[in-house]
Amino acid sequence: MTTPVLYDVQGPRARRRVLLSSLVGGVVLLGLLALAARRLHANDQFEYAKYEPFLTEPLLYERLLEGLQNTLTAAAYSLVLALLFGVVFAFGRLSHAWFVRLPATAVIEFFRGVPLLLLILALFLAFPLVVGVELPALWALVIALTLYNGSVIAEIIRAGIQAIPKGQTEAAYATGLGRGQTLRLVLLPQAVRVMLPALVSQLVVLLKDTSLGFVIGYAELLRTGGQLVQVLNNPIQLYLAIALIYIVLNSSLSALAGYLESRQRRTVGATAALAPTESGAVL
Repeated sequence: MTTPVLYDVQGPRARRRVLLSSLVGGVVLLGLLALAARRLHANDQFEYAKYEPFLTEPLLYERLLEGLQNTLTAAAYSLVLALLFGVVFAFGRLSHAWFVRLPATAVIEFFRGVPLLLLILALFLAFPLVVGVELPALWALVIALTLYNGSVIAEIIRAGIQAIPKGQTEAAYATGLGRGQTLRLVLLPQAVRVMLPALVSQLVVLLKDTSLGFVIGYAELLRTGGQLVQVLNNPIQLYLAIALIYIVLNSSLSALAGYLESRQRRTVGATAALAPTESGAVL
């Protein structure tokens, strides 16, 4: 049994206080849930008619599936483009050439600072007036998500690369690699392990941000749900179902990232375990 080093072990009195606080908190939480259930019952939210469309309306699932498909389409395009944007501008910000580093820094800081909703509206409403080209709602949403999330991802990648020990950079230079080759072949693959949790968190944010497409009429999952609510008149039940879909999607993305991280850790561990054996064979 290991002894915790980050905090003091609780004594008998502290454990009793924690137990008492947990019991009080649990009772308060149950009371709030009971109060909410009572209010929902008083407003007829538990009546069968509110849930009947989920059992008798196949069109409901058809429309939700259509909205989900549009959400995943926007998320997939934005995810790929934001990762490319992030890698390119992270390398630009880490460049030793000032004429590359300064513009890359300005672009990242600008798009990180602009609210995403304003960016979506600007691309959909103002861009056609300035350029003369009208963007479809899908691409206005995708470009806005790419610029905003790509700027955040660029900072995540930069921080991940700078967290790698300087000895790795010096060793790469000693073998004759240039700055770009060192970033691309040596530092970035190692930084992926460091930044994977933050990267996945940002991709989850990107997936949820696709719901902002409703402001420009893009028929993603939330907007489709809003249209169905006007017909079925069961907003709590329908929006709860949509929330569960988002939770399942984001949990799947987090589980995939956890699997990749554990697989990568096992690969690195196996490589480290083989290294002494190979050295011994040479000797």
